[in-house]
Amino acid sequence: MRRQLPFILVFAFGLFMIFQYFVPHESSERAYEFLLDWTTIIGIFALAVGIWSLVSVTIEKIKLRKPAWQYSFFTLAGLFLMILFGFTAKVDGHWGFHFYTSEGLQNPMFRSFFDYILTPIQATMFSMLAFFIASAAYRAFRARNVLATLLLIAALIMMMRFNPFLGPVGPLFEKTANWLLNVPSLAANRAIIIGIGLGMVATALKVILGIERGYMGK
Repeated sequence: MRRQLPFILVFAFGLFMIFQYFVPHESSERAYEFLLDWTTIIGIFALAVGIWSLVSVTIEKIKLRKPAWQYSFFTLAGLFLMILFGFTAKVDGHWGFHFYTSEGLQNPMFRSFFDYILTPIQATMFSMLAFFIASAAYRAFRARNVLATLLLIAALIMMMRFNPFLGPVGPLFEKTANWLLNVPSLAANRAIIIGIGLGMVATALKVILGIERGYMGK
């Protein structure tokens, strides 16, 4: 029964979510909103499980002295400090722990850590990512065949449209780039989105029918 109950619940709720979309009734909409609220609650518990997993894995890394284990202290310190600052707020002129208010998000230390540590780190990571993208583009855009040549030409046109030194030729590059975005690129994006949608439907049916059982831990 321990294995059959999850399959029964997934099957029942999966069918309900499918048929609910085609039932334009107020009670059906209320049931749908009720289930969405439960999805949020389950997500919160999943966040708690994720935090516990992060703490346990980080502590194990420190104990076993794995490579770069010293940085694990900064991971734990950042985690607990942000939680501490997030629940510390000034309400009615007094500082203290408040679990039922969002005032902690305006805590000066919380904002300082977010604005002056997390944001610069993210900016640094994305700026480094730009160099990796440029390196990958250099290797991928070699005109080895017809398709690679077309890819190279399209990439050059897309980059040239931002060049302010093209003069009267600039509008031509801009129009060509807009055509590339709105016609061939958009057609390819729609095909990819349709394929993803069909894949999601197929995966959902496999989960509902019990063919796909990855959520059981296997």
